[in-house]
Amino acid sequence: MLLLDLTHTAHTRARTGIQRVARTLWSRLGEEAQPVCLDKYLGSWRKLDPWELESLAEDQPGTRRGTRWPLRARLGGYLGRLGGRGRGLNTTAGGLIVPEIPSRSVSRAHPALFAAVQGPRTAIFYDALPLTHPEFTPQGTVALFPGYLQDLLAFDGIAAISRDSRDALLGYWEWLGVRDHPPVEAITLGLAAPPAPRPDPGEPATRPAVATVLSVGTIEGRKNHVALLEACERLWRRGHGFGLRLIGMAQLETGGPALARIDELKRAGRPLRYDGPVGDAELEEAYSECAFTVYPSLAEGFGLPVLESVARGRACVCLGRGALGEVALEGGCLAVPSVDAASLEGAIACLLGDPGRLAGLEAEARARVLKSWDDYVRELTGWMGSLKRRKG
Repeated sequence: MLLLDLTHTAHTRARTGIQRVARTLWSRLGEEAQPVCLDKYLGSWRKLDPWELESLAEDQPGTRRGTRWPLRARLGGYLGRLGGRGRGLNTTAGGLIVPEIPSRSVSRAHPALFAAVQGPRTAIFYDALPLTHPEFTPQGTVALFPGYLQDLLAFDGIAAISRDSRDALLGYWEWLGVRDHPPVEAITLGLAAPPAPRPDPGEPATRPAVATVLSVGTIEGRKNHVALLEACERLWRRGHGFGLRLIGMAQLETGGPALARIDELKRAGRPLRYDGPVGDAELEEAYSECAFTVYPSLAEGFGLPVLESVARGRACVCLGRGALGEVALEGGCLAVPSVDAASLEGAIACLLGDPGRLAGLEAEARARVLKSWDDYVRELTGWMGSLKRRKG
């Protein structure tokens, strides 16, 4: 039995990449995993209650990343602490997976969780972007991130989601002069299979007469929507007929300029639609109706939306370097050396104006053999079986 720390994910309706990975691990591991959380009201680690499991299974995303603890849960925690129930997990597990970036309070409580685990204690590492791109990261995250990277040294193994992320973490520890660190393995993420066969370009009935360009991702500075919006505005001014559809939760601290530009272009009558976060069914509909996708992000730990587009037979415009370059390498993507407005403008114009080029990328996308989430779980747990417990 593995313990799965879902302290944040079990109490938020956010569907960012981290929450999607955490929820998927919970669903794919099934009876092999016991989800747990740090109950700050109880003052202890505990197994998830039924209402928290129901929250994990909900499809409709929320608009904020924050956590929600109902009044009954808070009162129950306080009463449990008064009654002496907050004394830790009454179990001994064969391993631990931490798929979240824990808060400082959760990290400080990890030793108590580690004590309930006999086997390897593993963390999933997403990226070092708060260090490499602090200008696009909430300042609170930037301030806390070095402490998080230090906390990772207490684990028995770190599963990075790409080679680029692995190298960034090892490079940071090397720069600090850390020699005694846990092994770091690059284990790329998997995908959920599309609910229907990937569409063939010879059957365009589901696509609107006017092409729609789709972009899926959180509205935040690093995702670079300002450059995408500028690229589309230039094309609209030149008379290109297409629509732009954006899907994703807004991160207000760094996404403000993009949100303001979205409002400005909508007031000007541009064919722009911003849906915010959506459920799985609406997301699938958006993929089926679009001509292709654009993921304008400046840097990623992996880039799930790129592969999700490819898995649905839709070409994707994205950066050709770093982790995104890894994802794009095997085909189905128009990878560009830069994601400034001019480069995005040229790439979008290319796919809008060259049906043959677009069809070729779609053929590459349909030919790709993509890792499933079940493959990912098997690879992760198999690697965990090779780890040795470190001291401490």
